[in-house]
Amino acid sequence: MGKLIGFFEGITEALGRLVGWFTLGMVLMTLAVVVLRYAFATGATALQETALYLHGAVFTLAAGFTLKRDAHVRVDVFYRQCSERTRHWIDFVGTLVFLFPLSLAIGLYSFDYVMNAWRIQESSAEAGGLPWVYLQKSLLLGLCVSLILQGLCELYRHGKALFGREAC
Repeated sequence: MGKLIGFFEGITEALGRLVGWFTLGMVLMTLAVVVLRYAFATGATALQETALYLHGAVFTLAAGFTLKRDAHVRVDVFYRQCSERTRHWIDFVGTLVFLFPLSLAIGLYSFDYVMNAWRIQESSAEAGGLPWVYLQKSLLLGLCVSLILQGLCELYRHGKALFGREAC
């Protein structure tokens, strides 16, 4: 089981590193859009939409990476005062009760939405926009997959800490 968890964490880490480059691309594209608009009085709809697509990818695909790094925003009023064992319990139960059901619900409710976009090969409504709106909508499923994969890793890690052996 440990090798599978390591494989999942490798996927999460690779996605996180890839998304880091997306962030740089997004900044450079936004800069180009601003320069084109104000220095040359011309628009670049496709470039603008690419920056928006990358922005969506940053938030959806990096969710698992953020979970792995324990960097999600939370209110630590009580959590930080708990013992390490209690924190493991909170994270273990929270993963089972909140993370997995929420990820599955997002996946189930967005599946038809995404599949319909693929079926009709949905494209931008803007003149000169990108023809790949269906790819952007697919990021919703990427969010679910990244959270579930890293959630399994977190469940394993907290279970091992709580029960002293491989929990899964």
